[in-house]
Amino acid sequence: MPPLERRHKPNYPEYFELAMTKNRINHRALASILTVALLSAGCASVNLQSHIAQTPEQALDLAGQEDNRETAQRYLLRIASRFQDQGDDMAARTLLQSPQLTQLTPPMENQKRLLAMAGAVALQDSEWARSLTVDLDVESFINYSPELVGRAADLQAQTFALAGDRLSSAMTLVLLSQTDGTANPQELHDRIWQLLKAVPEPELEVANTESIGYEVQGWLELAAAFREPGTGIDEKGRTIRRWQNNWPVHPAAQVLPSELQLIATLAESRPEKIALAIPLNGPLASAGKAIRDGFIAAYYLDKSVDRSKTDIRIVDTSGGAFSELYRELSGQDIDLIVGPLEKDSLAGLRSLNTLPVPALGLNYLPAGSQVPDGLYQFGLSAEDEARQIADRLAAEDIRDVLILIPQGEWGDRVESALLQRMAENNTTALDIERFFREDNLRAVTADLLGITISRDRAIQVERTIGMDVEFEPRRRQDAEAIVMVADPTIGRQFKPLFAYYFGGDLPVYSPSIVYEGSPDPSRDRDLNAVIFTDIPWVLSEANELRTQSANYLSGTRGQVGRLFAMGADAWKLSKRLPLLRQIETASVNGETGVLTMTPEGSIHREQTWAQFRNGVPELLPELEKPMSESNAPEASTDTENTAP
Repeated sequence: MPPLERRHKPNYPEYFELAMTKNRINHRALASILTVALLSAGCASVNLQSHIAQTPEQALDLAGQEDNRETAQRYLLRIASRFQDQGDDMAARTLLQSPQLTQLTPPMENQKRLLAMAGAVALQDSEWARSLTVDLDVESFINYSPELVGRAADLQAQTFALAGDRLSSAMTLVLLSQTDGTANPQELHDRIWQLLKAVPEPELEVANTESIGYEVQGWLELAAAFREPGTGIDEKGRTIRRWQNNWPVHPAAQVLPSELQLIATLAESRPEKIALAIPLNGPLASAGKAIRDGFIAAYYLDKSVDRSKTDIRIVDTSGGAFSELYRELSGQDIDLIVGPLEKDSLAGLRSLNTLPVPALGLNYLPAGSQVPDGLYQFGLSAEDEARQIADRLAAEDIRDVLILIPQGEWGDRVESALLQRMAENNTTALDIERFFREDNLRAVTADLLGITISRDRAIQVERTIGMDVEFEPRRRQDAEAIVMVADPTIGRQFKPLFAYYFGGDLPVYSPSIVYEGSPDPSRDRDLNAVIFTDIPWVLSEANELRTQSANYLSGTRGQVGRLFAMGADAWKLSKRLPLLRQIETASVNGETGVLTMTPEGSIHREQTWAQFRNGVPELLPELEKPMSESNAPEASTDTENTAP
């Protein structure tokens, strides 16, 4: 295509003559005018077929000077693609959202859509994704050439998911599996399954009744059947096998999603000979016995257990070095060791590169430790709760907080986990007060709320002017909330002090340490309005295991009760370790929270939330979590969620 015709050609001698004659322009101004003139002349003659703009503004300006609309649009699409190739998706978005890229021909519209979907996904721009899906349907990707169909379908599925329409995302991939024979069926089925799992129940029910097509109906029926309430791993395995029998030629019946493959075989691969290695004597005896009772109670309440095959052996670890005990147990006919509880004993396993018998440790190695292959870690981590508090603050759009944490190594770890997650969520700690139990809590509170500084300022004014002044202390006004890490005895003193020092309007967030675990309205009224996180075992209203256990066992409530719940979850985990290890999105609804596993084998918990009202905890609804992927849990280092 010929170069753009010049629309105006400056007369350079006239510029110089005018400047020199009237003596109004100095040399620097003259150079600026000459530069502008040259640029103006050059822009008008740029060949858009070969020109490469360096900024989106330059590209839009050049395209705006082109008389041929299609030529300008092709140029903008080419430059947008180049920006994306260079990783500058923001610049590409500026071009792709420009009014100049409207009323495109069908081929260019397809090109723009492909670039826009890639940009929205790269930037995780959900608003842009939602605007793109307005004109997008499940079959849109079929309009692309054969070599682009796979990429178009992948981007279309990601765009639907980013826009919150996971059903359309899944259906896009189902259609892709029918039209593209080169797609990897295992990867495709895994993606479809994860998307269908996230589709809201009402939406899935409507889709299941209105679906058309063998493959679509099969997928939707599988997703619906898997959501039957109250089904354990074994029943889910039978559900999968029944579905395969009903849909024998369905692609997913031939290549099950990886998670379903694992679930279908769990009943056959679960450990049958288990050694529960815990301290039954010494300073940790009460903790060990509570874990033992919870483990055994959950075992007897588990209707899926074949008791003729399952053998549980309880071993006391308080008699000597656990490393020696482990070597002895690993030489016997044992499939899984649950334990140890002691951190030092767990650390003793770090010298092994691979554990000959898998072990579910009931504590955590220090952060950054080398974890032997075959070692899993599970406990009641205070760091998990600190991160959940930080996430709750972000979900409620609270950005500036004051923090109270007890002194000591336990408090150091809580503070570190809390501050790290707060930083990831763009939340600021305005002040952190560390305290001992014997400290003057009035002074600690006054320092936290800025009352001490306010008083000192008034005293300084009096000294300066040499006379008494009327003064009313004023708390700092930039704080939006208080994070209070304190046990019930200390918390009941702090909370009224917040009001006394003019901070009664600030919401207060705490970990489970603030609640003893059993309702005590007369004493806990001083904790009214405190929002805290705790395990479902403590907060849930209906719990069959807790009800049954309370009829026959003591120690199912309070702090010991939390360890009882931990023992119950250790039994649940013993059957599901391969599932959690191999399927990143897998989770277990446990007594201590929703349990997930990191790639290193550490179990982390998502607890429930409650608020003290009239001295009694009342459950709070869940809030959305921050979108950042950086919120993945870090390794924790404690079993009991109580300050020493």
